[in-house]
Amino acid sequence: MSAGWHVDAALAARYADGSASEPDAWSLEKHVERCGRCAALVSAAVRGSTAGPALAEVRGALLALATPEAAPAAGRVTAVGSVSAPGRVTAPGAVSTAHAPVPVPTGGPAGPGRARASRVGRLAWAAGPALRGAWIVAVLLVVAGALALAYGGGVDGVRPLLLALAPVVPLAGVAVSYGRHADPLHEIAAATPSGGLRLLLTRTAAVLAVCVPLLTAAGAVLPAEAGAPGAAVWLLPGLALTLAALALGSYVGCRTAAAAVAVAWLTVVAGPALGEAFPFPSDAAAGGAPAWYLSGSAAQGGWAAAAAVCAGLLALRRRSFDHLERW
Repeated sequence: MSAGWHVDAALAARYADGSASEPDAWSLEKHVERCGRCAALVSAAVRGSTAGPALAEVRGALLALATPEAAPAAGRVTAVGSVSAPGRVTAPGAVSTAHAPVPVPTGGPAGPGRARASRVGRLAWAAGPALRGAWIVAVLLVVAGALALAYGGGVDGVRPLLLALAPVVPLAGVAVSYGRHADPLHEIAAATPSGGLRLLLTRTAAVLAVCVPLLTAAGAVLPAEAGAPGAAVWLLPGLALTLAALALGSYVGCRTAAAAVAVAWLTVVAGPALGEAFPFPSDAAAGGAPAWYLSGSAAQGGWAAAAAVCAGLLALRRRSFDHLERW
């Protein structure tokens, strides 16, 4: 959570009427434990909501029963709905504002080294498990294997084969980047203000930042073949498939969605490509099986339109990522 993050009036109102998303509500409740200003804002919003009369009754009952001996010490952070100081009751999730919150020890003096370590830690967390696990090794092996086949084994038609596989490589990274099956800290991450779709898109961007330069550079240095697609023609199909997996993931979870989209692509494109006589025929007119799906303005325009549609659906379904996965 950012040190400068505070609850605004809109979030306090959504929390009071119960319409705030789970990550927003959890973040708010954690934040008001240490921020008296936000606690007062949330308390006022809750008192002004439909729950206000019930809270007033509870407050009156507690004040009628309370005695000076039973009242907690002033300034003590209290539980939900309990007395925080003589004559005051906190709202659900709030703390007393009669005294300033107690500073929390930071564990040591701040300094440039510690700041850099904090930034590195945040970047590693945002990048996700894909860039810290076996997936990135698998990407490097795909690139190395393509170069070895082309230059070490003298195999023709390696570029079409690489282009047939490239669009599904990011899907594997997305599948292992987000969700309770992939990330042991998923519940904690989803409860932060930057969780949900924002975190998913951040980790997807990190996956693409690795895939795009590696696979495109590998395709560019492979031996050129007459009629074969260019090294960058896979980018729009790869983006469309990635967005399709994210949109479908809002319904069935990222892991299942990525697997479904990858299987569909491999069945339609990579399967026929591999079904041809290997190595790929170097016939100039053919260019390998992926050429029909990737090359030409019609194909590229279709992939661009598909990416736009999937992006629109993802925007409409963005709130679904505010809840923990159930798959």
